[in-house]
Amino acid sequence: MAKFVLTYRGGAMPTSPEEGEKVMAAWMSWFGSLGAAVVDGGNPFGASTAIAADGAVSGGGAAVLTGYSILSADSLDAATALAKGCPQLASGGTVDVYETLDIG
Repeated sequence: MAKFVLTYRGGAMPTSPEEGEKVMAAWMSWFGSLGAAVVDGGNPFGASTAIAADGAVSGGGAAVLTGYSILSADSLDAATALAKGCPQLASGGTVDVYETLDIG
């Protein structure tokens, strides 16, 4: 089985504690439906900085990526099919699916 990183972009943040609980329940339900395919449920991202090739550091702008998860699947197509149920999509966000490559 290969590993795949799902990166999340955009999406609306919950506007109340009740909505936040519903969103968290949707994520937990989705992870539960994936079972052993979930390698790392991941986390949302906070503040970020960027480092350029010359060492210059910039940051403080709007985050492009909002979080990640790691799944195992037989193929990129299979991982993409699993990602189609992600609650990120219901909030108007997007999910990118990347296969990790073994280099050792």
